[in-house]
Amino acid sequence: MIIYSIANQKGGVGKTTTCLNLSFAFSKLNKKVCAIDLDPQANLSSGFGINSSSGNIYEVFSSKKSLEEIIQKINENLFLIPSNFELSGLIEEIKNEEEKESLLKNIIKNLKDFDYVLIDTPPSLSILTINALTASNSVIIPVQSEYYSLEGLTHLLKVIKRVKDFLNPSLKIRGFLITLFDRRTKLSYAIEEELRKAFKDKVFKVVIPRSVRFAEAPSFGKSIFDYAPSSYGAIAYLELAKEILKGDEKGSW
Repeated sequence: MIIYSIANQKGGVGKTTTCLNLSFAFSKLNKKVCAIDLDPQANLSSGFGINSSSGNIYEVFSSKKSLEEIIQKINENLFLIPSNFELSGLIEEIKNEEEKESLLKNIIKNLKDFDYVLIDTPPSLSILTINALTASNSVIIPVQSEYYSLEGLTHLLKVIKRVKDFLNPSLKIRGFLITLFDRRTKLSYAIEEELRKAFKDKVFKVVIPRSVRFAEAPSFGKSIFDYAPSSYGAIAYLELAKEILKGDEKGSW
């Protein structure tokens, strides 16, 4: 089982969109996937069309319910652990707990028979994001192809290094994913060039295009594959899943 955090403290870079559609892409490639919504805004849960009233991850953290009680089946290969706004209170509740950074790691030890676990993180470097990084094998970092997108990356990389040094020695960066790429603008190409120059083969070959379809699909509780299966966005996420699978199978990262 490979556990990926989708992380970047900057909002609007495509974390939730990536977690949602990459989960579906892996499931379409016959991999068994569990997506975890670790953001109190619960946008991933909404994107899956799931109402958290029947159970959410906060109730597992607070020992009110078991993981088995709250996990939701999306299709034969895809499952979701939903979130809701109550999760925002967890930060205060656990601030004095020992090993508070490892709570999620201890919970998902109980997940069985999955090929991939994908964790959607909040747009911050709070204890929730630290929990995700501590529980993960590696990190996928979405980077928007816009002017301010590189700001904050240095801080994120320092946090990842700190987690690796003190909490999770096996943590790696799986790759930087260029999102919201607009082929009509020189800026998108300039950002791509800068990223590839800085991080070389750590930048995925696949880039995710800017598309209004990504904004529309979640409002119907659908992935891009259900909402616009022949769109460039759907093709891009399927190709990304194939690129990741190929690297995972080779152990080339």
